[in-house]
Amino acid sequence: MRRRRAAPSRRSPRSSPAATETPPEMDFAEHFVTAADGTPLYARDYAAERTGPVPVICLPGLTRNAKDFETIAPRLARTRRVLAFDFRGRGRSGRADPATYRPDQEVADTLQVLDTLGIGRFAIIGTSRGGIAAMVMAARALPRMAGVVFNDIGPKIDKAGLLRIRTYLGSDPQFASWAEAVAALKASNPGFDSLGADEWLAFARRVYREVDGLPRADYDPALAQNFPSVADIEAGKVAELWPLLGMMADVPSLVLRGEHSDLLSAEIVAAMHQHHRRLAAVTVSNRGHVPFLDEPESVAAIDAWLAQVDAA
Repeated sequence: MRRRRAAPSRRSPRSSPAATETPPEMDFAEHFVTAADGTPLYARDYAAERTGPVPVICLPGLTRNAKDFETIAPRLARTRRVLAFDFRGRGRSGRADPATYRPDQEVADTLQVLDTLGIGRFAIIGTSRGGIAAMVMAARALPRMAGVVFNDIGPKIDKAGLLRIRTYLGSDPQFASWAEAVAALKASNPGFDSLGADEWLAFARRVYREVDGLPRADYDPALAQNFPSVADIEAGKVAELWPLLGMMADVPSLVLRGEHSDLLSAEIVAAMHQHHRRLAAVTVSNRGHVPFLDEPESVAAIDAWLAQVDAA
């Protein structure tokens, strides 16, 4: 795609377009929508003027943002509108009261942006926390949900992965170089041994933001305040969302599991089938938490899922 400045959407009177130049091969509009509590909410809008197939909304992981979907959004936008979100406290969305860093608030924010942009029915690709938000959304907006991809997440989360996240969540590392950031990313994200140096750097640039030429965390460290404590994780006091998954039993759905994931076990995936009759499952080789969505297995599975969504 040609390099251009992000353009405003003609269908978003309450959103304000940013004038930041987009990366090469990225063509998207940018929106800032103000949440009910005054927090600015950011979204990328690929193929904003496209009509036809059901639009896809991409919801990111706990500490991640819209950049995570650079691996898939441009390809999907060849045929449909695609929006990628920064949840409050992440990326270019505003920092907020840490008490609001919750999936139910993130769902409310997402629906507000969609309503502002005039989007009714949609399909969701939810990475980790974004998949949790998709389940929570079923309680509020099930008739609007045309399909869901759960990217390495389920109604129950493995203890090992939660404890790993707890070790780094809330820190604000001061890296002296991108090489240091890559090293930290390797240490905190096991299961990606097949990645080459260029792939690790691209991964790092999606996770971190650049400030004065140096990488910095791209989320509010106060996110840690609403994450389960080590004691609660060890005691199994973490909410499970099986009833919400059951509500989605008629929604075409796909779960992608990283082969080396420590958040989503094969046993949990098997149990998900007992609650959801229209769920397909694919294991993505040589990936931990989470798959990047550009792997051959992911691409084929998402294309098959979209065919189901469009046929429904």
